[in-house]
This record gives sequence, C-alpha cells and structure tokens, in this order.
Amino acid sequence: MTAPAVFVLAGALFVTSAVSSGGTDLRAGRYDDLPGLAEAQADEVESLRQRQEELAAEVDDLTESLGDTDAVQAQEQADAVAGPAGLEPVQGPGVTVTLTDAPEAVIDTIDPTVNVNNLVVHQQDIQAVVNALWAGGAEAMTVQGQRVVSTTGIRCVGNTVILHGVPYAPPYVISAIGSTEAMLTSLDRSPYIGFYLEAVAAYQVGWDVRAETEIGLPAYTGSTELNYARPVGAPVAGPDDAG
Repeated sequence: MTAPAVFVLAGALFVTSAVSSGGTDLRAGRYDDLPGLAEAQADEVESLRQRQEELAAEVDDLTESLGDTDAVQAQEQADAVAGPAGLEPVQGPGVTVTLTDAPEAVIDTIDPTVNVNNLVVHQQDIQAVVNALWAGGAEAMTVQGQRVVSTTGIRCVGNTVILHGVPYAPPYVISAIGSTEAMLTSLDRSPYIGFYLEAVAAYQVGWDVRAETEIGLPAYTGSTELNYARPVGAPVAGPDDAG
C-alpha cells in the first residue's frame, strides 16, 4: 500500500531539524537523570488522557442522540478519514527500532575529555529514525507505543523525551508498519542515522533493529485540535478588515 498523504505531512514535520542542521551532527547536549519525575508525570498525563476519552465518548453519544442529518453526514465524513489520520488501530508487518543510552558502566568510566552528551539518545536521534521510516514508505507508526499523527512533535526535557505531553525515559521504541525491506533500506541510507551509529560504535549507545511479521499499533486518542500562537495585542481580523 502507498502511505496516505497525512503520513507524508507527519514526516515533513519531523524533517525540520534535519534540514536546519546543514548536514552536521544533530546530537545536541542534554544529560540529567529524571526517570522518577518522568514516571510521575506520565501517570498524571495518562489520568488526564483517560478523562479526555470519557468526555469524547459523551460528545459522541450526544451527537448520535440529535439525529440531525448534518450531524450524521459530518460523522460519516469523519469516519472516512479516521484511518489515514491515525484514529483507528492497524496491524501488519513492519520494523521496530530501539534506541538506548550507553550502559552506566561505560558512562562512569569514560575519558573526561569525551562529551558525555555523545553517550545518550537525543530527540534528533529519534526524529532521524522516524524520518527514515516515513521515507521508506511507513504507513503507520508509534513512538513509545503512542500513535504518530500529523500534529506529533518530539522534544527533550532533561534526560527525558516528551511525546504528546507525556515524558519518557530510555529505551525509546519506534515501530512502523509497511514494507519491511524498503524501511530497512531507508534506515541504512540515512546520513543522520549515520551520526548516531558513530556513537553506537564508539560508546556502546544502544541500537536494535528488528523486522517483524506482525505489529499491532493502537489508534491515536489524544486531542486533534490545532493551537497556534498570536503576537501579544494583535487584533483579530473581522469581516470589515477584508481587502
């Protein structure tokens, strides 16, 4: 199958840091140990996510009870794009990539002249894998078990990675459904993954790639609302402002 257009958009969002790097090593610095905080925040976010799902179910029930023709048509249109948008679970053959920090024994004994940031996984490393999998024809993807959609962003905070508002400590697991051969080839050809593999060879940073005959990916259940920033004090355009 050909990857839906929405996944191309998702891949484009992840490409930003790769393009801006100008071909240099993207693995920027960070190294603080915050796994305990990450776990506590993850539990809190998961509780809020469950509440969001309950409220979404109430909205669906109210919409169905209206019985309005326009509402029914709108729901049919939403159902038609739910799959390509990542709002339905999928399964199929694919690839799973796992990234981990260097072992503690290596970190504790490393030469003091070596930049410790070379021993840990960064958001750019995860983005490089995600980009390569999209480029290899991935049709659906998860990072840390969360479905990747067009609004997904990845960022580092301390020694954790934030995805859809949830902090995660390593190891970082990326799974994608699609042509196994094409995705593996794309991973091998990515120059940005090449930077990461240099750290793998030099400092034992974790890199594991597995081809799988069957992967099950959950639906995205978070908010689909888009938020954007406005300049402070900027007026909101009205009908009389049209040229």
